[in-house]
Amino acid sequence: MSTSAKSVRFDDASMWVELSDGRTIGVPFAWFPRLLCATPEQRERVEIGRVGLHWEELDEDISIAGLLAGRGDRTRWGRRERKRAEQEASKASGAGRRGA
Repeated sequence: MSTSAKSVRFDDASMWVELSDGRTIGVPFAWFPRLLCATPEQRERVEIGRVGLHWEELDEDISIAGLLAGRGDRTRWGRRERKRAEQEASKASGAGRRGA
């Protein structure tokens, strides 16, 4: 029997997937730039399938096997967006330190 997703929930920075074997795995949105850039409403429109998660509007597919292996978005688009998001986060945290 393979492990599958039973439910998905989100907080401000992460996605939490409850698995059929009882485990819950949390991953940061930074692993998946399309989710990072999405609105909370877009994230909620996830389709849970036998082997993974799908967001039609975001053109995002995430396999449970990939999550368990610790793999984030490995596409060129994902790498570019992840770098952009990291730069924006770095700028924001630097601005917060200067203002303190």
